[in-house]
This record gives sequence, structure tokens and C-alpha cells, in this order.
Amino acid sequence: MADDNQAGAIRSEPITGVVLAGGLGRRMGGADKGLQLLDGKPLVQWVVERLEPQVEQVLVNANRNIARYEALGYRVIPDPLPGFAGPLAGLQAALAYAPHPLVATVPCDAPFLPKDLIARLHTALVTSGADLAIASTLGQPQPVFCLCRRQLLPGLISFLASGQRQVTSWQRTVTATTVSFDDQADAFRNLNTNAELTGSADQRGPNAGGSGPS
Repeated sequence: MADDNQAGAIRSEPITGVVLAGGLGRRMGGADKGLQLLDGKPLVQWVVERLEPQVEQVLVNANRNIARYEALGYRVIPDPLPGFAGPLAGLQAALAYAPHPLVATVPCDAPFLPKDLIARLHTALVTSGADLAIASTLGQPQPVFCLCRRQLLPGLISFLASGQRQVTSWQRTVTATTVSFDDQADAFRNLNTNAELTGSADQRGPNAGGSGPS
């Protein structure tokens, strides 16, 4: 559950956080990316440990190795669409299963994500009156680091039913606001390949949120 210093003290609406781990891991040779080890611990675990203090509940979206993900202690929700349809399918699952009115998503390969990610997204969502808040760094959106209202589910279902899959295309169909994290740009670093994973095991993380993923 969110602690008073991050999210709980500044909002009244509870938030479900969802780690998106349902991809094919093509750039990792087809490996289940969330289960790859960084300093002896699965990537998804690093991400959950960053996200969990910021939200009221954590879910994991995964389509393979369900039992291994469940062993981490979190409810696992698969995509409602077949064929590894991408992050939007994971968001559809998140919006369908989340018990709270607001849902945040983060990818499973970002172990350094900001410890104030949800608080800043939520502030922007409320201030702007938007239905979706998206993180951005150095002028570039980080579309899967987002916070949205659960009421967007029907429109998302229709979008996916039309055969469209691109996250940014869907986000342009809703009322959205962006939140700059230029002060923590390195915190959004993704570990997409085995080389990046191996290199990060020997490095300290960005200054944002402390040294290393912990």
C-alpha cells in the first residue's frame, strides 16, 4: 500500500498498479523478460518493489510462466486477446480486473522507475481533469508509464476490436496530459536486451530514487 510520503497522503482515490510482463521478449531472444535475473532477482521483482509503495494494489500482466509469476505473491492477469497483442491488451486486462478507479501501468523491464512516478502522474491527472496522464522525458513520451481512469475501458475495447494495437494511437483518442520527468530521465531506462541486462548488473542505477534498483 502507498505510504504517506508518496501517494496516500495526497490523494483520495486508490490506485491499482499493473506491471506489464506479457510480451514476447523478442529483443531478448524470446525469453520471458520479466523473469530474467538482475543481480539474482527477476526484473519484475525489481519493478514491483519500486511500484508497490506508490499504489494500493499491484497486479502483474503475464501470458507465460503464470505459476512463476504467481509465486512472487501477486495476482497475475493474462491478456484477454490471443496472440500477444501488445501493451494495450495488457492495459485492457488491467482496466478489467483492477478494483480501483485509477490504474497505473509500468513495463517489467524498467527496474529504476521513479519512486514518485504515481504521485506526479496523479497530480497532473487531477489538475488537468484528463482521463490519462503519461510520463515524458526530454520531449519524448513514455507511453506505457501512465495513469488512467478505469472508465476508459469500453473505448479501449472498441479500439482493439478494430484491429489497432499502437499505444500512442489509442492515447491520442482520449483526453490526456503529459508529465515531464526530465529530472529523472535515466529512471525510465529499459533493459530490452541480454547485453543491457548484463551491463546493468555491474552498474549502479541513476541518482533518482537512490543507488541501484533497490
